[in-house]
Amino acid sequence: MTDAARTRSILIVEDDENIAELLKFLMERQGYEVHLRTDGHTARTFVETGTALPCLVLLDVMLPFIDGFELVKLIRRREGWGAVPIVMLTAKTMEADIVRALDAGANDYIVKPFQPNELMARVRRYLKAA
Repeated sequence: MTDAARTRSILIVEDDENIAELLKFLMERQGYEVHLRTDGHTARTFVETGTALPCLVLLDVMLPFIDGFELVKLIRRREGWGAVPIVMLTAKTMEADIVRALDAGANDYIVKPFQPNELMARVRRYLKAA
């Protein structure tokens, strides 16, 4: 898969239903197609079998089955996914967790609770660069 195959879509991996719906709403309001996954298994399946690259991934750390740290590594190993920005969105505030996520390949790390306007500004920054 090449970067040319990238679509105007965003992969959101979030197990909290309320946060997932808020993120979906925010992204769809900006005209993005949203692929919502609520656990690590379904997210892994999307990454491994998807035919079109999303232009951005919003990824929680604490997920059922496979955590966000492992998903970042998986995403970065997939052909064509290297340039897809990954923004971690999590309640984990320890410096070690932030370093671990960034070292694994995440582009950014936002701590919950987040401010929607700040999140959208960061998303816009990555999508402009893509």
